Amino acid sequence: MPCICGNDTATESCCGAIIKGEKPARTAEELMRSRYSAYVMGEVDYIMDTHAPEAAEDADREAIQEWAAGAEWLGFEVVDTVAGEAEDDEGEVEFICRFNQNGEEQVLHERSRFRRDEGTWLFVDGQLVKAKPIRRENPKVGRNDPCPCGSGKKHKRCCAS
Repeated sequence: MPCICGNDTATESCCGAIIKGEKPARTAEELMRSRYSAYVMGEVDYIMDTHAPEAAEDADREAIQEWAAGAEWLGFEVVDTVAGEAEDDEGEVEFICRFNQNGEEQVLHERSRFRRDEGTWLFVDGQLVKAKPIRRENPKVGRNDPCPCGSGKKHKRCCAS
């Protein structure tokens, strides 16, 4: 059975081992995956412990616990990573997390920053990723332009009506 985070390895030897302190997160991505798994498992202590000191000041334990317990976790996907490898001291992970809350499916798309302090990866902060604007493939047809269907009529008198 795959890990909660989506990796092919079993949870016990993947994120579970990191959350229990049996092995460290070697990369920023491993920390991000283990933090998602901790939300699913309700491991609030782990989530709190993996905040960098400046992030811990703003972390609301009660709100984290409520969110972790109140959501039905639907999946996690890493979109991109920048640095954050075993030899790095900083890194970023862009991810998408899907969950159901109060009967409504929601998506959290975030780019999180991580830092390694004394060999331990910590969550620094995150920024929501805004949806990219929709771009038209074809030019916009004005009301008084010829209709693109080829009828010879103005667009407003043909397909736009």
